[in-house]
Amino acid sequence: MTIFVFSVVLFAAALHAIWNAVVKGGADKLLTTVLVTTWATLIAAVCLPFLPVPSRESWPFIGVSTLLQIGYYVLVARTYHLADMSQAYPLMRGTAPLLVAMISVGILGGHLTTSAWIGIAIICAGILAMATSGHAKNKAGLAFALLNAGVIASYTLIDGLGVRLSGTPAAYTLWIFLLTGIPLIVWTFVARRADFQGYSAANWHLGLVGGAGTIISYGLALWAMTLAPVAVIAALRETSILFGTAISALVLKERVSAARVIAVCIIAIGAGILRFA
Repeated sequence: MTIFVFSVVLFAAALHAIWNAVVKGGADKLLTTVLVTTWATLIAAVCLPFLPVPSRESWPFIGVSTLLQIGYYVLVARTYHLADMSQAYPLMRGTAPLLVAMISVGILGGHLTTSAWIGIAIICAGILAMATSGHAKNKAGLAFALLNAGVIASYTLIDGLGVRLSGTPAAYTLWIFLLTGIPLIVWTFVARRADFQGYSAANWHLGLVGGAGTIISYGLALWAMTLAPVAVIAALRETSILFGTAISALVLKERVSAARVIAVCIIAIGAGILRFA
């Protein structure tokens, strides 16, 4: 992997951590998430007329990815209702890259070097160390987190294949955000219209930062997947937890345990190995 692609994916990971921090810092986590999604949808709607249309071959992938990502949001809400985010989030994000690697090689016939496998395994180990550093309060919640890891792995693989067929990574990314956001926005207006309108007026800036951050983050990751193995990019992108930990400690002033610091160091070592994979 070239230093440029490596740097771009790390930047995407940092953006992913930033928009998650926006949600974490919001007064209402659900409405903040929908607000981020709304802005992402608006940005996509404004930009798409100026971009080429993805190739016909990529549209089935866009459709399947949209359904999976809607399912992802539903499972996230259910998971966080049952389990702490500090354990569920690393479990979802840490298991997914390992699943992507195994499926891409075992089923799709991809190829990874030995160093790539080592880097992916170390990153996943570091992330999962975070998930297991505390006491599991709800096994059902952790089961939902593992189920959602499968969903994340699925849409990552789908998009890794679809974006290569699209001929336009930017448009491919924006169509996914547009089609994913519409049903979530409609549901919010039906279920919590008054709350959402008031919350949006007071916190529109959070939605703008988060919406732009999530689009750019995922778009850059998909672009990188056209140049490097999907499994490698998927694992490297999850170094977002490294940036998220730094934001938690320095910006949100959360207590970061010694075990979490060790886990972050493990993730950093895995990222360094992937740089030369």
